Amino acid sequence: MPYSINAITTSQKNAFITIKATNIPFGVNSKNNEDLASPAELFLSSFSACILKNLERFSTLLKFEYSHAEISVNAIRNEKPPKLDEINYSLKIYSKDVSINLKLLKKNIEKYGTIYNTVNSSCSITGEINIIREC
Repeated sequence: MPYSINAITTSQKNAFITIKATNIPFGVNSKNNEDLASPAELFLSSFSACILKNLERFSTLLKFEYSHAEISVNAIRNEKPPKLDEINYSLKIYSKDVSINLKLLKKNIEKYGTIYNTVNSSCSITGEINIIREC
């Protein structure tokens, strides 16, 4: 399955990524570093989107319902050479369902995620999934 995006930058200004009908501004200089996502943060956003997409996919396959989910992703950057060395995620699933098999869900999310597997081949990933019971 092929993927395609376009990105553009203007000298000393913002940069934008265009994906289908979505435009995402990102920072490329010190003027916008505080307000706009960095390339590393966009990378981690893609990682988190992969996990959330697979949560949705496997909620259907494993037959459980949830109202919403949150993911937090943290990374450690190595300086020389510059790269992400460690990624840690925490996924919280809000659900009334008591039958969620967390071990199987985690295994499937980590086994079938395109971005997850790509990242996992180059750095260490640790993560946890927790159910927050709703009344």
